[in-house]
Amino acid sequence: MTIGNSVTSIGNYAFYGCSGLSSVTIPNSVTSIGNYAFQRCTLLDTLIFNAVLCANFSSTRDEEPFDRLNISTIIIGDSVQMIPAYFAYGLTKLSSVTIGNSVTSIGSSAFYGCSGLTSITIPNAVTSIGSSAFYGCSGLTSITIPNSVTSIGAATFENCDGLASVTIGTSVSSIGERAFYDCDVLTSVTIGNSVTSIGDEAFRFCRILSSVTMGNSVTYIGASAFAGCWGLTDITIPNSITSIGEEAFSGCWGLTDVYCYIADLSRVSSGNRQFKLGNADYSGRTLHVLQGTADAYLADENWYPYFGQIVDDLKPVVHGDVNGDGELNIADINAVIDIILGGNSSNTAADVNGDGEINIADINAVIDIILSGTQN
Repeated sequence: MTIGNSVTSIGNYAFYGCSGLSSVTIPNSVTSIGNYAFQRCTLLDTLIFNAVLCANFSSTRDEEPFDRLNISTIIIGDSVQMIPAYFAYGLTKLSSVTIGNSVTSIGSSAFYGCSGLTSITIPNAVTSIGSSAFYGCSGLTSITIPNSVTSIGAATFENCDGLASVTIGTSVSSIGERAFYDCDVLTSVTIGNSVTSIGDEAFRFCRILSSVTMGNSVTYIGASAFAGCWGLTDITIPNSITSIGEEAFSGCWGLTDVYCYIADLSRVSSGNRQFKLGNADYSGRTLHVLQGTADAYLADENWYPYFGQIVDDLKPVVHGDVNGDGELNIADINAVIDIILGGNSSNTAADVNGDGEINIADINAVIDIILSGTQN
């Protein structure tokens, strides 16, 4: 079925029960699709979607036009700017999705429960991903969130059991609550310098998560944000933090070293039991803090009970100090050049401007910091 370009509306139950229909092309002239429009089209396998919709399909999820069909392939055309909420809800056979380059937002629960989906490319035009957009997409193994995205909604990737790798773009400012909750095989996460907020339970029960790199702009770590991350062995908390939620790192049984660069605890709102392990022995866990701040941590009941020892062995971080000598000068410019020539993109200190890349812009950033005198 190819629907003509003059059609603007597809009504309720329009193709309901057309059990022989295998593919349908919806033109960009369509601005509304009614309740149950394609439900019980049991052979519908391919959907070419060009409709220009500005709102959800309908008022309740059970009325969605494509709900629980056997569609395996969806092609979203370049004329589409918004993927509506519940768009492909519960399409467990969906294995291939192509998203056009004009899409700017992915609605809430748009691909909820699409367990057969193994990969998806989010185009660079997308600025927002709604809550539960990919909830339960257990076939996804990796996801790259482009630099255009500014917010990740609540529970966006919750229960994505196969998700092992996440790359978060450099424009994301907030990670919603339960965004990556119970992603069982997620091993590493890099949270860029653009992120200021990590929501409640954002990474809770990511049981084998072993590496977390947290940018220097994060101010808020939500309650139970990393609770139950058994594989986490160390964590670095930047000086930008002003609030740590209750039990943020509780149940992190493998956590042996916490590197905390918070210089002034009086400006930090700390929740109770943020590093709690129940009745566990904390003697093997060390809190590393800035030189001269150990006494403040030893006097704070939100910190000292959960560490066997607190040592002030950290030096203040100098932004742009690529070679790690505690000073900012021409040696750091040379260090960036060496890293660029050597192709060592894993050195996060060399990404001075925080754009996720190491190139001449970082050399210029070091020069700017030196000339401005803001070496802090």
